[in-house]
Parts: sequence; C-alpha cells; structure tokens
Amino acid sequence: MDLKEIQELIKMMSKSGLAELKLKRGDFELVLKSEASIRDRIPAQLAPISALPAAPPTPVSTSGSTSAPEPPAATPFIGNEAKAASSYLEIKSPMVGTFYRSASPDKPPYIKVGDAVKNGQVVCMIEAMKLFNEIESEIEGVIVKILVEDAAPVEYDQVLFLVEPA
Repeated sequence: MDLKEIQELIKMMSKSGLAELKLKRGDFELVLKSEASIRDRIPAQLAPISALPAAPPTPVSTSGSTSAPEPPAATPFIGNEAKAASSYLEIKSPMVGTFYRSASPDKPPYIKVGDAVKNGQVVCMIEAMKLFNEIESEIEGVIVKILVEDAAPVEYDQVLFLVEPA
C-alpha cells in the first residue's frame, strides 16, 4: 500500500465520519483512528481542563458618583475579521507533518499572499516520516492569508491557507 492510497483512506474516513478503520493485507496492517474516537476514550478525569485566568477585581470608585461602570468597548475589528474569514475557503493539511512553503530553502515559495491558485496547483510541501509530499489545492481563488510559518509542525485537517473564491 502506498502513501496515496493511505491518504485516500484518510479522506474517505473523515468524509464518512468513521471513528476507526482497520485494514489488513497479508502481513501489512493499518489502523486509522479519528481524533474524535481517541478523545472519546480519554477518561473524564484525564481530559484537559482549560483554565481561564480569574477576572481582575473591579475597582471601587471613592468619588461620590453612583453611575454604573461602563462595559468594555467591543473591538469591531475582531468581529469583522471573523465575518470576513467565514467567507473564505480553506486549504487544510491532509496529514500530520512539517509544513514547508518551498521545495528547498534556496527556492522561492510555491505561493504568496495575493497569488491566484488553481485546482491541482502545488501550494506547499509537508514532510511526514522523511517523505516530502506536495500538497495540491482542491479549490480556485486568491490566497488571502498563510496561517502556518515555514518549517512549523502541522496537524491533520489544520487550516494552512485562506482563499478568496474566484
């Protein structure tokens, strides 16, 4: 079984919602587990708990003013950014590995912000188990944002690029 076949199995598994897939061919055995299936097996006492910092105490006004304190102003940029980001298409990592923007350090990056990308065009490389895999775009549009630094580790299904549809 080659890497392309394994990648296709991963894609089919994620699209179908399967939690686990076991495949045996002769002496070759492959077991794929989705992140959800692994998370379901973690006992509640071992599950990570997100600790939020305690809110700072509200200062008490010593002046004679009895008006209620004003709530902090909302940041409109964050809302607009989230709204704009939802209209973009995403190019996601098909595997776990190390993200590279170019074929080698002395070569130019495959794509930059503002570049038009076509279906089937190589957008980056991901190194997994000493194999370099060219990642091709499955969508067309203009690259708006590159979300991963060069030579950074990436997870399966992590968003790598935001693309404005053509």
